[in-house]
Amino acid sequence: MRFELVAPYKMSPGQQEAVAKLVNNFEANDKQTLLGITGSGKTFVMANVINKLQKPTLILAHNKTLAAQLYAELKELFPNNRVEYFISFYSYYQPESYLPTTDMYIEKDSDINEQIEKMRMHAVSSIVSREDTIIVASISCIYGLGNPEDFVGMAADLSVNKQMKRQELLQALVNMRYERNDKVLEAGRFRVRGNVVDVIPSYEEDILRIEFEGDKIKSIKEVEAITGDLKVSIDKITLYPARQYVVPEEKQKRALERIKCELAEELPNLPALEAQRLRKRVSYDIEMIKEMGYCKGIENYSRHFDGRSAGEPPFVLVDYFPKDFLLIIDESHQTIPQARAMFNGDYSRKKNLVDYGFRLSCAFDNRPLKFEEFEKKMGKTLFVSATPAEYELQISGEPVQLITRPTGLLDPEVEIHPIEGQMKHLMGEAKKTIERGDRALVTTLTKRMAEDLTDYLVKEGFRVRYMHSEIDSLDRIELIRQLRAGEFDILVGINLLREGLDVPEVSTIFILDADKEGFLRDERSLIQTIGRAARNVNGKVFLYADEKTQSINRAVEVTQYRRIFQKSYNKKHNITPRTIVKSVAESERTIKGTKHLPKSEIQTQLIELDAKMRAAAARLDFEKAIMFRDRIQELEKSLDWVLGKEERKSSKKRKQKSVTLKR
Repeated sequence: MRFELVAPYKMSPGQQEAVAKLVNNFEANDKQTLLGITGSGKTFVMANVINKLQKPTLILAHNKTLAAQLYAELKELFPNNRVEYFISFYSYYQPESYLPTTDMYIEKDSDINEQIEKMRMHAVSSIVSREDTIIVASISCIYGLGNPEDFVGMAADLSVNKQMKRQELLQALVNMRYERNDKVLEAGRFRVRGNVVDVIPSYEEDILRIEFEGDKIKSIKEVEAITGDLKVSIDKITLYPARQYVVPEEKQKRALERIKCELAEELPNLPALEAQRLRKRVSYDIEMIKEMGYCKGIENYSRHFDGRSAGEPPFVLVDYFPKDFLLIIDESHQTIPQARAMFNGDYSRKKNLVDYGFRLSCAFDNRPLKFEEFEKKMGKTLFVSATPAEYELQISGEPVQLITRPTGLLDPEVEIHPIEGQMKHLMGEAKKTIERGDRALVTTLTKRMAEDLTDYLVKEGFRVRYMHSEIDSLDRIELIRQLRAGEFDILVGINLLREGLDVPEVSTIFILDADKEGFLRDERSLIQTIGRAARNVNGKVFLYADEKTQSINRAVEVTQYRRIFQKSYNKKHNITPRTIVKSVAESERTIKGTKHLPKSEIQTQLIELDAKMRAAAARLDFEKAIMFRDRIQELEKSLDWVLGKEERKSSKKRKQKSVTLKR
């Protein structure tokens, strides 16, 4: 199938020019850079480039929130094609590690988000089966996956009237890591009832029903999992493995022999304690793999299962794409440094595990790609950023500029105010913003500062929430939706509010400590943060600073230059600036945590939930009453933790004060 772009609007003159230049430039150079400002329609330009080039596309984003936003937008633009989402499936992840100084071994601990795991599997199955596939991924996609040849080779091709015994299908399902469960049928499981085999692919919601007649397949149907109603009859389908990491039996036997050989080679080089530890660990893992087909931490032996040599790069998501594909790196000035840093962090942790006998040396090869390895896999690449870095510009040459907006919106006005009296000024401007029906963002330098500011603003009567790295990635999306829907008016954050957020309702941004030079207040960071207010006709940014740093001066200069250029463009094309209008999606989840809430808000919610619980019980609606009760218990635990945290801080301050007085 071909990509089919479905858009309710046409490209602006600026976008048409950018798309034409990029497509033409790709004929001469496989690397291109799009310098696109906030609100210029970069995503729409990306979509048009994909539509023109007609190549399977991998889009990298540097954080999960931005990836989710791109995924949602592209899914609307390509409704008849496959648009997939591929991010880390860990809600919580504590990597295996060893601290020699304290002789502490920390076992790997993780909590896998089943919904995200299913989306990853759907993405992998799409790219190996259809070329009209776009995958939006976080940088975790350069971490090792299974061998794509094994994944495709172990898939089961099913078709009506195909000669196949029922037992052959059952054996294939087991080899593909599907689990048999005749009572509870869920994703990644199958059941058998006479000549009928029901299976739910690990990447789908509905049942695939295969009915046999003798030694051939009589029919294949897709059945609604809940109701059992027939959805559609299918002539042929390919069923892919239930896990990303699957290994054929013959490869498994060969891999186990290689693991034994490596163990024999390394044991003589280790002290007695470390040698005993390694022998015990590896022997146990080998027995588990023989009996169960897997073991805890099996990914550390991936080099042997894949048949790779030591130091050879692992298979990653890019390897599942055909050779001729398009790579788009969004917010490249952030994503490229992420890709550079991943290998070194992983290696330093693994070194202690290998040196002290917790892992074989092959564990080093369960890793992300080195940056030079990632570069070799790039191929046709489009870097996209409002502030491209030196790397992108060096390998792509002069960037294609997109510094005008289809809506005619100008870059926001920027005002600099002294730090003294900043809270009074911030609250005054925030009230004006809220009275207009708009929203505001506040960026701070530290998590503690953001928490304290959130509590302070709530006490002053504002509806405020806080977003930080500890909030689940899917909850962050819901938090942004709530801001857009007007469920609260001000969102406080640190670095997550910097790039890519599409919140046209935000007209005012407050940047605290703007003169503190550093990663969060350098030229690029300031330009990116200022850009968040460029989707609203009332856009305005306030920098609180006592001195004009070089970064502030440069950011203001760039913003002023763009405003002048945009005014000229609007005049030429007779465009009147107007705020971007986008519908707000319905809520699809409840944010269960409380890390985004100020303390006083938790107390308010407790009172409201208690009233709802009692009302539900009075109506004899006990299911709802239980739901409210569980939520109350969760909030009470969070409140106890917050109060305990405050008590610990105040106790620490009292001790410090006491020590100072004694001195």
